[in-house]
Amino acid sequence: MTTPLAVRVLEGHARSYRHTWRGTTVSAIATPVLFLAAMGLGLGTLVDEGTGGGIDGISYLAWLAPGLLAVSAMQNGAGDGAFPVLAGMRWVRDYHAAIATPVRPADLMLGNLAWATIRLAALLTVFVVVAAAFGALPLGRGLLAVGPGLLVGVATCAVVSAFMASRKSDEALAGLFRFVIVPLFLFSGAFFPLDELPTAVQPLARINPVWHGVELSRAVALDIPTRMGWPVHVGALVLVLAAGIAWGIRSFTRSLRS
Repeated sequence: MTTPLAVRVLEGHARSYRHTWRGTTVSAIATPVLFLAAMGLGLGTLVDEGTGGGIDGISYLAWLAPGLLAVSAMQNGAGDGAFPVLAGMRWVRDYHAAIATPVRPADLMLGNLAWATIRLAALLTVFVVVAAAFGALPLGRGLLAVGPGLLVGVATCAVVSAFMASRKSDEALAGLFRFVIVPLFLFSGAFFPLDELPTAVQPLARINPVWHGVELSRAVALDIPTRMGWPVHVGALVLVLAAGIAWGIRSFTRSLRS
């Protein structure tokens, strides 16, 4: 639960964002345009022709868009949890200045997460509008799919924030994205059904929390059933989020009070 002092941290992010919103707005629009044009329209045409009707009777562009929504949320959540936290802890060290006030490490963690939630919600909404303009998703159902995508992004941000707060240097940053974020991205089921993987690998891929978000986003946006049922998919993501928050509060407190 967000504390009053965490709201002050959130306010600080909002005030700072007034000076940087133009660059992130351009990126928020350009990224889905490029992905949907290249993967959805370009590759999608070949997939639809090769399969004679897309995937499970759904055009590849429509099938891909909700998956891209979820993995985009994951990538942005990881970025929000990695670079700002590392800067606050090790580079700029403004977190140390913050806790010289009544703000506690837990307030910093929760305030950062609250800001990431707002930013992700805006980015995902832009993504849906762009996807609807491409004809990939109906706007109404696409906006409903922002919910599962947001859960993926916030859960990722919480876990990555906790990890980066516990690091003493930036050496782990490259490894985090190369060996964790990229595999989660590729084996999320966003670009191809997990049934196409070798049988022995499929259970491992379904452990991927991002896959649960992809399944939920696709189910909402396309009005199709999920593989494991809503309670399983939602429960997996909520569990990751809760663990990330608990770990994050502990990591922030240890790093800033030691």
